[in-house]
This record gives sequence, structure tokens and C-alpha cells, in this order.
Amino acid sequence: MLIRSEAPADILLIDALLKSVFETDAEANLVMRLRENGCRTLSLVACTDDGEVIGHAFFSPVTVAGQETNWQGLAPLAVREDHRHQGVGLALLAEAQATLADFDYPTVVVLGDPNYYQQAGYQPALKYGLTCSWPGTEEAFMVLEVVPGSVKQYQGLVEYCEEFNALA
Repeated sequence: MLIRSEAPADILLIDALLKSVFETDAEANLVMRLRENGCRTLSLVACTDDGEVIGHAFFSPVTVAGQETNWQGLAPLAVREDHRHQGVGLALLAEAQATLADFDYPTVVVLGDPNYYQQAGYQPALKYGLTCSWPGTEEAFMVLEVVPGSVKQYQGLVEYCEEFNALA
């Protein structure tokens, strides 16, 4: 398996992957809007040895308490159904963490399954005084410290790019 940055030739493959793994086209449409509006910080793909795209992780900026912080939001993370439970998602997350650290992006937040994301080192965001704008997500909203000490620098409401509001 190879993990690399998204290339222009991957865009339609990523779109198809997202449409195949999520119940609706909302995530695929979100990624397309974020990309088109310049809100992509990092977009990684996982490929088979034959070059098939089997996984995708997308990161975009978030603010904390209305401040630009260089923090990133992970959404979505997708792995093709026939490649799940093989470590593809965790490998994407590990590569993303290393890449984000190289470019001084100190913290990542995610709204997802706590049991899964804890395997990659994410912790409950509420523990650090961080919340998100979607109600009832306290347990699912998580944070990963990419640069040591970065999470404690900010507290408050974490807001994703405007494009996420279309999901609500």
C-alpha cells in the first residue's frame, strides 16, 4: 500500500470512493466544495500496489473560539469496504499526523467513532474544554495533539469551514 498526497487525477476516484462508502453524497459534495473553495490543507489517498484508490483522508482549517489557530479538522476519512479492518485508515491517520507536523499544523479535531479514533491517539475534546457546534456530539468530538502542548493553548467552540454547514 502506498499513501500519498492527492493528485488531480485522483479527484474523480476520491469522489467515487466517498459516494460508495457513505449513505449519501453529502461527504463527496463537501470535499468537492472544500477543494473548490481553497479549504484543503491536506488530502491523502491510500492506493493498492496496482494504483487503485482504496482510502482517503481530508483535512481543512478550523477556528477555536473565533481565532485562526492553524488547527485542522479531519473530515472525511474513508476506506473502501473491501479493504476495511486492514489498517488502511490508521495508516492514513499516521501519515497525516507526520505530514501535518512537518508543516507546523499543531492539532487535529475529528467528529467520529471514539473507539476507532482512540486507536490513533485522539482524546475526548471536552477534556480540554473544546466543543463543536453540533449538539449531542460530546463523546464523538475528539482532538489529537500533533505538536506537544498545542491543545492546551486554546479552549472554546471549534468551528469548521462554512462548507460544513450544508451537512447540518
